[in-house]
Amino acid sequence: MFYKELYVYESNKPVKATIRNYKKADFDQLIQVQKEAFPPPFPEELLWNTEQLTNHISLFPDGALCVEIGGRIAGSITGLIVHLDDGDEDHSWAEVTDNGYIRNHDPEGNTLYIVDICISPAYRKLGLGKWMMQSMYESVVQLGLERLLGGGRMPGYHIQSADMSIAQYVEKVLQGELKDPVVSFLLRCGRTPVKPVANYLEDDESLNYGMLMEWKNPFKV
Repeated sequence: MFYKELYVYESNKPVKATIRNYKKADFDQLIQVQKEAFPPPFPEELLWNTEQLTNHISLFPDGALCVEIGGRIAGSITGLIVHLDDGDEDHSWAEVTDNGYIRNHDPEGNTLYIVDICISPAYRKLGLGKWMMQSMYESVVQLGLERLLGGGRMPGYHIQSADMSIAQYVEKVLQGELKDPVVSFLLRCGRTPVKPVANYLEDDESLNYGMLMEWKNPFKV
């Protein structure tokens, strides 16, 4: 099981945070965080439901983490283990995560795949997303996996798509000429780019592209 205490800063004030496995008693709060993070017009049927959350804590509790501040859940991150070799990158989020139900979790796999990361807007300036991602890196090491992998939205791409291809957009983000809210965040978390994937998820802002980014276990090189 996972449990970690740390301090984050709100302005200049240290605030104690706890990162731990989420459990059944947390489900209502986890769903509320998703509602806060993804308000309408985001489809409510795409938010976590109790069946998905039950699968997370029963099939792979090591991949079901939340961050708590002052007794309130401020965010969560969820993963599963899959087996993916180089060249297996052309997949959709729905395929690789079983639409978030993770019934395809493979304890013998080589990759911890991120299903979702979510922070309540009230807590987004505390750096909690980066700390939760770091916790998943620690799980990769603890479990002896080769890497962490996941696909991120590219919500800035629709603004530039008339003038550049997806490959050119990614390159400009990597060169610092453009900033993308998700890709730039993942870079700050230590993730490195693998490739953009077409038809990864239904997202108008990303034109349905997802940016696969990984973190390799430094003890498995």
